[in-house]
Amino acid sequence: MTIRKNSNKWLRFLKRIILGLAVFIAFIGLYIMMHPQFGKRPSGERLQRIQLSKQFKNGKFRNTSPTPMLSQPWTVALYDYLFKRSKETSPQYNIPTVHVDWKKLLEQSNGLVWFGHSSYLLHVDGKNILVDPVFSGSASPIPGSVKAFKGTDVSTVSDLPAIDFLFISHDHYDHMDYKTLKALQPRVGKVIVGLGVGAHLEYWGYRPEQIIERDWWDEVDLGDGFQVTVAPARHFSGRGIFTANTLWASYALQTPTKKLYLGGDSGYDSHFKEIGNQLGPFDLAILENGQYDLSWKHIHMMPEEVVQAAHDLKASVLFPVHSAKFVLANHAWYEPLERISIEATKQQLSLLTPMIGQVISIDQAQAGPSYWWKK
Repeated sequence: MTIRKNSNKWLRFLKRIILGLAVFIAFIGLYIMMHPQFGKRPSGERLQRIQLSKQFKNGKFRNTSPTPMLSQPWTVALYDYLFKRSKETSPQYNIPTVHVDWKKLLEQSNGLVWFGHSSYLLHVDGKNILVDPVFSGSASPIPGSVKAFKGTDVSTVSDLPAIDFLFISHDHYDHMDYKTLKALQPRVGKVIVGLGVGAHLEYWGYRPEQIIERDWWDEVDLGDGFQVTVAPARHFSGRGIFTANTLWASYALQTPTKKLYLGGDSGYDSHFKEIGNQLGPFDLAILENGQYDLSWKHIHMMPEEVVQAAHDLKASVLFPVHSAKFVLANHAWYEPLERISIEATKQQLSLLTPMIGQVISIDQAQAGPSYWWKK
């Protein structure tokens, strides 16, 4: 009898401990979620505009085609992550990079510099165009996680020139970095985003007049011969526990002398051909290539699909990004560049593969892969 009483006593004690831990964890989680980096949900007039969008159904933005997050059972995805993960997801040594020659870039009539992953700056027809900048050294809201590869942070916000147009493709942490965007705000003329994303920016101190927030297929005259069409992508969005409440997008940018496609993240689908037919051909297409997996092939393209997407877009030159800085998938860090180089060469597509920090001319771009990752 005494043993049973003691057992019940310990069981009650254990339940209290578990309940207390659960409450504590929930409190810590709620406290963390209150940090400004998680942004703000769209509300008021902004939410009303969202609800008028053809892409917004039953409280969430939707892709044109059905797009499940996982294309394989979660058990298969977990098994692949645990047992089929490459041993070279991160480089063993510092990868080759160069410090940005800003004078050279700004003297170019049409120049480009890549900062790794999906961050790059275009100096085209006298304007500075920055896309998806992440300069904080991390692509995650969890401290100490998803760190940039050593040596890849070749630039800081303070190094950048004044930015005429800032493009954000969607609000994921590896594309929309709180620390970077807070520091950038005084340097930015206009920021172009999909519906709902402006809520984060206003919360972080951007003025409403700085923000151009549009739906797919909307056209915007940026002045001085620059015009952009917000275009579809096949992906998703969300910060924290809320998903698909802001719109992911790509951009077709017409400058006085160039037509550029700024791709953001996307799985392969018919929208590339639709954009190519309606808005192409493009002098340069910048497409994501990296952090892919068969388990999520609907939301991230395989390298061979990236080459096909460039053909669909009627692009003269392809610049693949979304690699060489963060580990977000199971493949070797260099695999995306290696595979796309093989496929682009096979299909005779001109390919740009600059090192991080290297200034290149869009007008005199090298026609084939550089293979810098082999050095």
